[in-house]
Amino acid sequence: MIGFIISLVVVGLIAGAVARLVVPGRQNISIPMTILLGIIGSFVGGFLGSLIFNNGGNFLRPSGIIGSIIGAIIVLLLYLRFSRGSRSRV
Repeated sequence: MIGFIISLVVVGLIAGAVARLVVPGRQNISIPMTILLGIIGSFVGGFLGSLIFNNGGNFLRPSGIIGSIIGAIIVLLLYLRFSRGSRSRV
């Protein structure tokens, strides 16, 4: 169980960091928020992968890490879209 949590945090950090590097612009997000972004992105990527390919995924495989990065990019774009929208209304 501890190994799963540690691997989830490590993959979340990698996926979140790569997503922040790929998405243009400045993101004011802390390291814990980047890890959370990557973890949520892992779940989104795994969900989309299971819908598209109809198989159970393992996020430690290269395809799982790529899916985690894609999911983290999607989550980051959604976060930036909705967080900027709320600031411009105030």
